[in-house]
Amino acid sequence: MELIFSEEQIPNSVIIEKMKQAGEIGIREEGVDPERTSVSVTFVGAEEIRELNRIYRQKDKVTDVLSFPQFDRISDLPEEGPLCLGDVVICTEQALLQADDFGHSPEREIVYLFVHSLFHLLGYDHMEEDEKEDMRRREEGVMDRIGLVR
Repeated sequence: MELIFSEEQIPNSVIIEKMKQAGEIGIREEGVDPERTSVSVTFVGAEEIRELNRIYRQKDKVTDVLSFPQFDRISDLPEEGPLCLGDVVICTEQALLQADDFGHSPEREIVYLFVHSLFHLLGYDHMEEDEKEDMRRREEGVMDRIGLVR
């Protein structure tokens, strides 16, 4: 799996490696070949994510992560060739606040937000309680497998 980072803010190599491991596990579990996939990842501040959230979701507030999928459902993915799943935008400031609130490391929070967003790129959602439970189970399963348990 290729992660394409914007040049403004690139996380440290430990976070990048955990993101790649998590991404490959999540993608493989969905039956997609990680060797042909890529995801664009951008880290931004609170004001920039607030503006993106306002423009794309009509919510004028800071959020932790936004997902911009290239496909609506995993069944829409082409079977061959390079595959860009979409874009992930993570608010570093919000991730650090949440890590503190939840009592775990910033590394865990940033990687979790990436995994959460990856499942959105793969067509998962959490609007209904059963969807939320399924998505959380998948996310925590990936996090456990890379050693970033809650």
